[in-house]
Amino acid sequence: MFTDNSAILDLQPRLEHDDAGVRRIALIELADLEDPDALPWLVNALRLDKDPQVRSEAARLLEAWEEPDVVEALCHALTDAEAMVNQTAAQSLSQLKNPDSGRIILPWVKHPNTNVRHSALRALREIRLPESAVVALESLNDSDAGIRREAVGVLGWLKYQPALPQLAQLASGDNNADVRRAAVGALGFAEDASVLSSLNQALADSDWRVREESASTLGKLRHHDSGGILIQALHDDYWQVRLQAARALGKLRFGQALAALIDTLGHSISNLRKEAALSLGELGNAQALSALQHTEQDADPEVRKAARIAIQQITQATA
Repeated sequence: MFTDNSAILDLQPRLEHDDAGVRRIALIELADLEDPDALPWLVNALRLDKDPQVRSEAARLLEAWEEPDVVEALCHALTDAEAMVNQTAAQSLSQLKNPDSGRIILPWVKHPNTNVRHSALRALREIRLPESAVVALESLNDSDAGIRREAVGVLGWLKYQPALPQLAQLASGDNNADVRRAAVGALGFAEDASVLSSLNQALADSDWRVREESASTLGKLRHHDSGGILIQALHDDYWQVRLQAARALGKLRFGQALAALIDTLGHSISNLRKEAALSLGELGNAQALSALQHTEQDADPEVRKAARIAIQQITQATA
């Protein structure tokens, strides 16, 4: 490669040194120049260097650049035989934000290698490229659970409404708990009540993390019809699920949850007591004042603070 850049020329002997350690350090110094003229050398090291540690270092150093040649080289590096190289390339690709970079990555979602498809979808997620919706929808049917989960992420970040029926089906029917949980979370962009049935079903999932995510999503959607099942979730075996249910009931301002939330003030987990107090404040019902005043003596300062906030809310709401 030809260059008249004096800084790069000074590094060239070390960039071509027989010792891989010397080449790797030279690459780091090359990247520190932050000069576009250095990119061909970094790309060349990623594509051709015989040492996997050098290739991995090149992949890491290229993460800040979105030039087409760089993105293409990182995509090709996903197929590298060495895990350290393809994993570093995947991480660098996941940092990209430019839609033009996404268009280069997009065809790699069709690659026969599972890890490559997974990494490509992961990279596309935060780019939010509209064209990625079609391949993400297709990937929801992939046999690999990791790919289905990444595809859910792409569609969730895009808030792609046409995907809601398939996401709802995955939320309650996929055989992998991580996929179900991701799908449940993605349903939070729904604009109507069409997904409530799947979320209600997910609130009875065998995996507590799915139930927790379902309670959280129901809180985001704020559909009054989900109040009853959220009250039931206040008795879940896992306090994390109870916490999200209590929070959701506050967001819904579901008056029928008054007694259940007051009972929750006596739970042994302080985080749950705190959430119950805050939700009672959202309900604005004076019948909760006595229990909240008692909670002002709680051993946990955060719970006491939450009780004071709730009392103030209720007092203002009923004044």
